[in-house]
Amino acid sequence: MTGVWVPAFTAAQVRGEEEPVLARGVPLMLYAARMLAEVVAAELVSPGTTARAAYGQPEDLVDGPLVGRVLVLAGGGDNGGDALYAAAALLQWLPLRARADDALEIDVLRTSERVHEQAWATALAGGAREVSVSEALSSRYDLVIDGILGIGTVGAPVLRGVAREVVTGLLPLVLGGAVRVVAVDVPSGLHPDDGTTADGLVLPAAVTVTFGGVKLGLTKEQGPALCGAVVWVEFGFPFAFPPPGAAEVAYAVWGLPEGE
Repeated sequence: MTGVWVPAFTAAQVRGEEEPVLARGVPLMLYAARMLAEVVAAELVSPGTTARAAYGQPEDLVDGPLVGRVLVLAGGGDNGGDALYAAAALLQWLPLRARADDALEIDVLRTSERVHEQAWATALAGGAREVSVSEALSSRYDLVIDGILGIGTVGAPVLRGVAREVVTGLLPLVLGGAVRVVAVDVPSGLHPDDGTTADGLVLPAAVTVTFGGVKLGLTKEQGPALCGAVVWVEFGFPFAFPPPGAAEVAYAVWGLPEGE
């Protein structure tokens, strides 16, 4: 791959940069969701466009209808909120983007007892449909948005309960190329710092959209094989200390509105 080399940071370092920004009331989740939605839209219109950008080829213009069926796996943390808000953005989409020939369906599945309630309500209000595990595993999807876990991944096994059941069921389809995955921040189950997995159960992503700073685990051990093409959504964090590593990304994109 011949992408762009950027600094990579630990989860704690990125979280430390986020905290004062969030304390000022900056809605980073909404900004992250907007950029996630744009990447998903590009992949729906032209599958593989993110990876092609990493190889130096011109990016395809997202100029076709949003057609297909998407499954959002929403965990209880911020990554689940990002995924749900992105679902709402895709269904309502930006007013300037909506087309009469859009034919997009989005199903959402809770993978934990708790969920980001406002993001959940927003996704359903936008037209997303809640499904059960059995419905999700018996349906055919073009793309899965993995918002199960994030940079707070701990313990073993990492994926439990509903999350483990749905990932186990989807994994053969993903490995067989029947469905593609866009991971939110990190593929769920991948350690964000060292790139290891507790028991090997992870949905390999075609694209990982990571926020604020590229997580070190995307560059180490199993990380490169599991994260696919990486898009770094930059929030302008100052990072007043040397990065412990570097990462190759497909491209970086500014995630804050002008003047923020």
